[in-house]
Amino acid sequence: MADKRAERRGEHDLAVAGPEQVRNVALVGPSHSGKTSLVEALLLHAGAINRAGSTAEGTTVCDTEDAERSHGRSISLAVAPLMHRRAKVNLIDTPGYADFVGDVRAGLRAADCALFVVAANEEVDESTRQLWRECDQVAMPRAVVVTKLDHPRADVDAIVAQAREAFGGKVLPVYLAADDGRGLTGLLSGGGDIDDPRRGELIEAIIEESEDEDLMDRYVGGEEVGLDVLVADLETAVARASLHPVVPVCATTGVGLGELLDLCVDGFPSPLEHTSPEVFTPAGAAVGRVSCDSTGPLVAEVVRTASDPYVGRISLVRVFSGTLEPDTAVHVSGHFSSFFTAAAGHEDHDEDERIGAVGHPFGAAQVPAARVLAGDLGTVARLSRAETGDTLSAVDQPLVLRPWSMPDPLLPVAIEAATRSDEDKLSQALARLAAEDPSLRVEHNAETGQLVLWAMGESHADVLLERLADRHGVAVEQRELLVPLRECVTAPAKGHGRHVKQSGGHGQYAICDIEIEPLPEGSGFEFVDKVVGGSVPRNYIPSVEKGVRAQMERGLRAGYPVVDLRVTLTDGKAHSVDSSDMAFQSAGALALRDAAEAAGVSMLEPYDEVGVLVPDDLVGPVMSDLSARRARLLGNENVDGGRTLVRAHVPQRELVRYAVDLRAATRGAGTFTRAFAHYEPMPEEQARQVVPRLHHQG
Repeated sequence: MADKRAERRGEHDLAVAGPEQVRNVALVGPSHSGKTSLVEALLLHAGAINRAGSTAEGTTVCDTEDAERSHGRSISLAVAPLMHRRAKVNLIDTPGYADFVGDVRAGLRAADCALFVVAANEEVDESTRQLWRECDQVAMPRAVVVTKLDHPRADVDAIVAQAREAFGGKVLPVYLAADDGRGLTGLLSGGGDIDDPRRGELIEAIIEESEDEDLMDRYVGGEEVGLDVLVADLETAVARASLHPVVPVCATTGVGLGELLDLCVDGFPSPLEHTSPEVFTPAGAAVGRVSCDSTGPLVAEVVRTASDPYVGRISLVRVFSGTLEPDTAVHVSGHFSSFFTAAAGHEDHDEDERIGAVGHPFGAAQVPAARVLAGDLGTVARLSRAETGDTLSAVDQPLVLRPWSMPDPLLPVAIEAATRSDEDKLSQALARLAAEDPSLRVEHNAETGQLVLWAMGESHADVLLERLADRHGVAVEQRELLVPLRECVTAPAKGHGRHVKQSGGHGQYAICDIEIEPLPEGSGFEFVDKVVGGSVPRNYIPSVEKGVRAQMERGLRAGYPVVDLRVTLTDGKAHSVDSSDMAFQSAGALALRDAAEAAGVSMLEPYDEVGVLVPDDLVGPVMSDLSARRARLLGNENVDGGRTLVRAHVPQRELVRYAVDLRAATRGAGTFTRAFAHYEPMPEEQARQVVPRLHHQG
């Protein structure tokens, strides 16, 4: 038995001799497109797992965390390797739901090519179109996989036509599915016996991309082009991302699995042909790009971080250069703020750590490895300080990779610990969540006193709260999000402050008269001294100002800071014995409250400048919705791909759930950005609904 198990391990040995044997393939597509089922079918086809979904050693590729099982869909990327024709294919299964685009971006960063998976009974959604555009910008090789051929409503021709409309004319089928979905015919390998116009279109597209400039002339002149030439040119065009083949596949019947794996091995590039990200020193000096060389300097990137209850933190890494070996010292660099302005919760750090065991990722498990070479994916244990997006390099030659770009999380969720014991654990738990998930932003709002988690959407927020409770044992409660409001006086006025108390012994005596007037937005605070004759002693004038400033911070109406105000001290009285610094502070505060009562106080609310990107046919409904949110529309701009950018100034109070509402209204086709613009007076009807800040903080 032992000999047989050793033989089976050798058959599916995941070690490679060099980068040329590796194919890192990301599977991208919407939820329910069948990505995970396809991965499992490919593993079974290659003999990497048995019918029960396990390897010979009992590793289960389908292992998922509780949150994934409760949500009924993949919410984090997983890697499953297989061997096909002496090549190692790392299948990177990415989440299909838009809230977890951070893991999708991480998966694409770890990959050298991508399979866009669409179901034959569904449509191509907008988030998939957007990811295709992003891959197009970096010329990532791609293919389209049509799944669920056995579904009663499957229509391969319709989904291929839709994919071509969505992704462009260079998306071309290379196989035809039988009407019953139980077989494939190669448009090239079937030869001239295939009477289908798609064969001619495919051949012409291949020849157009051929490096043989005379091939098209010979073809048009009637010369027969050999199958080997067409296949070689097709593979070259796919590797250069200038042609994108479509392969129909059925996970349940096995149709197309072998053809798809052949495409991955023959058509997709190895890591040797992949351009590495830009490399810098920790100080920010540009180094250039490293080559995929196992003997070169170590440069690896953490693309996913997970917590294991038995072995602690497990880091999934892509090795771009060098070799990763167990029990060696590495330098860990994280420099989000050097590349992104919004990096809250991801502080810059540089430290040396000794890694533990290394392995090959296999779903939620790890297969032990002696080393991980350049171009391959691996797992590293015991990196206690490394976060997702960090760079691992040699201790004597520390380097930093430019992190992959992340969309801003735009759904704020205010939370607080449920109990005192939860409060003690919350900070550390959030630090661990932020280390795992660069799409999470943690904000401690000094003005409102709230702890705010910025998430990608409702599902992302739900998963974060579940992980706090289940993984870290921290219970939290959600609170209404407070927007940092301001107060301002509406007219000039005079105020009188009298603080006189005598209760035996040393008394308190201070009287001051002030004039106030509002200033233009952004002017701040001015204090003017116009006291004559020494009615207020010089040493107490700063005390009056201090009292006025303190009252401005406490607010004059609902407990929010007062802004844009000039206060002029005109007169006052003092007592030679009973006057004091504290007495004049109190008098200054009283005088400001008296003047404000006469002048009137209005509430100011923050506005953000918002850019909403939507398909052209949704511009009208989006503009109407923004108007209902009290927005001031600034204009529209046409964007390529039949989309329009709508710009507006919108009150922050109206944007709290806009990430959720926009996605629902546009079926995921709309995205937006936001940035603080200015403060504006709040309508009095809205202002009367404002709950005093002190009530929330008390």
